[in-house]
Parts: sequence; structure tokens; C-alpha cells
Amino acid sequence: MATSELDTSRDDVDAPDAVTSAGGASQATRSARSPRAASEAVGARSARTKSTRTRAVDDDASEAFQQAQANTDTVKREAKRSRRAPSPARVVEREQSRVTEQPGFVLHSYPYRETSLIIDVLTRDHGRIALVAKGAKRPHSALRGVLQTFQPLSLAWLGKGELRTLTKAEWVGGLRPLEGDALLSGFYLNELLVKFCARDDPHDKLFQHYLTTLHHLAHGEPAGVILRAFERVLLRETGYAVAFDRCTQSRGKVAPDRRYVFHPDWGVRPVRGDEPSDWPVVAGQTLLDMEQDDYSRAQTVQQSKLLMRFLLNHHLGGVPLNTRQILLDLQKL
Repeated sequence: MATSELDTSRDDVDAPDAVTSAGGASQATRSARSPRAASEAVGARSARTKSTRTRAVDDDASEAFQQAQANTDTVKREAKRSRRAPSPARVVEREQSRVTEQPGFVLHSYPYRETSLIIDVLTRDHGRIALVAKGAKRPHSALRGVLQTFQPLSLAWLGKGELRTLTKAEWVGGLRPLEGDALLSGFYLNELLVKFCARDDPHDKLFQHYLTTLHHLAHGEPAGVILRAFERVLLRETGYAVAFDRCTQSRGKVAPDRRYVFHPDWGVRPVRGDEPSDWPVVAGQTLLDMEQDDYSRAQTVQQSKLLMRFLLNHHLGGVPLNTRQILLDLQKL
């Protein structure tokens, strides 16, 4: 029993040492683990710092790239704007090629591309020119109802080439619309102007006479008389001067009671009997009346029509007029 108690007491005495030893081992273990944990913590902090620095560098690089891209876009826009900006000489040339408030008439028009028209116009100061009317075929175009034949217009355009660009067209008014036979006569006038008038060759007197002729036709005056007077002015103003009151070779005055023919190249001469069969023979009185634009005699009206048809056909090189053929076809109905 004594031994047992002694052993128990020894165990009790040794227990604190054991506990102390165990606690020391635990502390030693923690002490052994602390450097590695510290190292890992330092590594983590270093990685976070490096990641932060990397992101900062990336952000700076991205901002620098965006700034460089913006600068490049600005340079491109400025270069494009400078290319678009016309030079001073170009601006002056453009202004010189601009025409405004020019009186004119539409002679003919035909489609150009999908929505535009090319119009052939007779102007007072620039003669006959071609203009492209952009968008004139669109349903709601302001030009659609303005670009009509036989109506006085105020025109504006830009350009110097064969085909200019119409920039404005306004209806002036003051002229009745043509109807019936007067309308066909108007188309006949327009076809003559297109065939006889060269581009960019102004004829102020012819322009004024065209306006006067349209006015007479619109008021129902006899077409035969009005057209003969216009044909004479047309030939004279386009370089085919026609004198009816004197013989070309002898320079003598035409006698009213004699018969004459008109040589296309030499002019009036008496009938000799060797003339081609298609040359019309006219009375001297007819020639004198035509020189004075007097068509009160029925004989003058009839013979002047044949003579002017012969002269126009000669100067056109035998090319028939479409409107004249239409009139002939209508007379056969």
C-alpha cells in the first residue's frame, strides 16, 4: 500500500513536468511554423503590391493608348477637312461659274439616272445650255411643277462644263398656257431652237422674239403668220441671213409681178427654167411681203410656207422635224 501511494505521489509530482513539456512542444511547434507563415504573408503582400502596380501600369498604358488614338483621329479629321476645303482660287472660280436670276425657258427634258432630269433651256444671256435638275423626278420635289415648257422661268445654276447643275428655278408667270394647235406650234418652235442654236451662243433678239411668239400663240393669233415671222428671225440670228427684196447676183430690186426662186446658197434670182423641181417658185410680191413681215395676202401665206420649209430643210441637211411630221399625220386623220 505504501508503495502504491508512493508511486501515485510520484506520478502526481511528475505530471506538471509532463504538462510543461507538452506545452513547450506546442510552443516550439508554433515557433517552428511562424517563419513559414510570415514568409507566406510577406509573399502574399508582395503579390498584391505587384498586382496593384501592374494594374496601375496597365491603366496608364491604356490611357496613353486612348489619348494617342484620339490624337490620331483628330489629325485624320483635320487632314480630311483640309482636303475638303477648297483653295482660294477654287472658291473664286466657283463664284465666277455661278449664275443667278437668269430668264429662261425649258425647251426639252429627259430622264437622268433615277430621280433627276437633264433639261435643255434657252436663256437670254447664255444661249442654249444643258442643266441637270437633281431630284426633279421625286414626288415632292419643288422643281417638279416648275420645269414646264412654254413658261418663263428665273434660273440659277453652277458650273462651266457641258452639263451644269441647276440650283434654283422659279416660275415668273405672265404667259398663258398653250393649248390645241398652239401647243403643237410651240413644240415646233422648241425643236427648231434645239436644232439651230449652238450651245453657249446667246441670241438676245431671238430670245425676245421667242417670248413674243409664245404670247401671240397663246392669244390665238394665226399660227401660219406667227411661225413664218419666227422662222425668218431664227435664220437671220443663227447666221443664215435671208434677204427677200433683192436679187443676189444683180443686186436689183425684186419686181412684184415677176417669178423667182431662192437658191439656198446664193439667194433670190429670177426663174430661168433650169431649176431643180423641188425648188419652190414664188411671186415677187410674196418676197416683198415676207421682207416686211406682211402676211395679209393669202398667196403670201401659202407661198411663204413652202419657201421657208424648203430653206429650213436645206440648212438641216434633210433631217426631218418630228413636230412637222406629227402635224402632217394629224392633217391626214
